[in-house]
Amino acid sequence: MVGQGGYSEVYKGNLSDGRTIAVKRLAKDNKSANKEKEFLMELGIIGHVCHPNTATLVGCCIENGLYLIFNFSQNGNLESALHGKRTKSLDWPVRYKIALGVARGLHYLHKCCKHRIIHRDIKASNVLLGPDYEPQIADFGLAKWLPNKWTHHAVIPIEGTFGYLAPEYFLNGIVDEKTDVFAFGVLLLEIITGRKPVDSSQQNLLLWAKPFMESGNITELIDPSLEDKYDSDQMHRLVLASAYCVRQSSAWRPSMSEVLELLTKGHDSEAAKNWRMPKCTSDSDELNDFSMFFGYHVPTDIDLEEFL
Repeated sequence: MVGQGGYSEVYKGNLSDGRTIAVKRLAKDNKSANKEKEFLMELGIIGHVCHPNTATLVGCCIENGLYLIFNFSQNGNLESALHGKRTKSLDWPVRYKIALGVARGLHYLHKCCKHRIIHRDIKASNVLLGPDYEPQIADFGLAKWLPNKWTHHAVIPIEGTFGYLAPEYFLNGIVDEKTDVFAFGVLLLEIITGRKPVDSSQQNLLLWAKPFMESGNITELIDPSLEDKYDSDQMHRLVLASAYCVRQSSAWRPSMSEVLELLTKGHDSEAAKNWRMPKCTSDSDELNDFSMFFGYHVPTDIDLEEFL
């Protein structure tokens, strides 16, 4: 076993032709009456996508359980690369490459598929890293089709990962492309800072980072393990894109097309000019709402690891 989630387990295996594979098995203790439907939904979505920055389905199996088979990622996932026990941290060119790759993958899901796909669970552990650290978006277990004539889904119950949930989704169950954009903004901050969305002391990454982003004090955000070895222009682009993506109001977040432009052109892009807004002050309604939303605490009746 190389990974485990709420509803599935992932195993490393080998095929007779020598290929190394990852086998995702629906957890046996999943008692949901809709588990077959959910399996077929994920199978339909992942079988529909085809992009260098999305996971590639190798096959499936319904004997003695429900299984999805993928190519195995030798470099693990982004979460282990950023937060795992490694002797060497990810250098800046690799981090920038991963940020761009995930953005391209999300742009593909939102804009280039025959049907719009909302992933709903963009996070570091769902970004696999190939042999050359090319990222692939994985785990479409929570993904939703969004018909062209629909502006959003209303989803109950709320599912996803604490720290990445957009306010409108967490509070009202509203799901659209901007749900993924918000989560991507948190992911960018994670890449920049090397910090988890919520750490062991319950500190929220967005609340910690927001004052530095607003003041322009970018150096305080940067992962100390980079030791000042980074491209300052690229760093500014990532911080700028993240700041736009994590805005509380979904209407003020850019699309992934605009995010890609921000990541490649920064302040000079049309997206930056179009989305520039007055800076929030500490007493502004948006910041107060933002702080209130992220001011919740870990419930005392459950284990911290279970909550995260």
